[in-house]
Amino acid sequence: MPFERILVAVDFSEVSVRALEQALDLATKLGASVTVMHAYQIPIYDFPDGTIVPSADHAARIADAAQKHLDAMIARHRDDGVAIEGLLRQGSPAEEILAVAADRGPDLIILGTHARGAVGRAFYGDVALHVIRTATAPVLTFH
Repeated sequence: MPFERILVAVDFSEVSVRALEQALDLATKLGASVTVMHAYQIPIYDFPDGTIVPSADHAARIADAAQKHLDAMIARHRDDGVAIEGLLRQGSPAEEILAVAADRGPDLIILGTHARGAVGRAFYGDVALHVIRTATAPVLTFH
């Protein structure tokens, strides 16, 4: 199966930067295009007496900051000789990665994993593990 479209999910951490660099290297060798996506969530805090939801202004600032980080990441690689585009989504990172994969039909999904261990997965979930278990395309992870 030739890899023509690669989807790279990033969270702007060092490991996701390395995953993107590896994806671009692979795309160069294969002549593939790369879509770099970032999914963010608006924090909502539940308490016994109610819920705290950020204001629309705060949510817009979160979205703007995420877009600026993604744009900067893409700009650093515009001249690498690979067709590259950025995509920002709001929602659960694992679910958004899977939704973009279903919509775009990549031949390969690449993402970094923080390998938090069992305790970390229990508290934070594991995006990479969820994507690996449910994606229809092959998934390549970097630690």
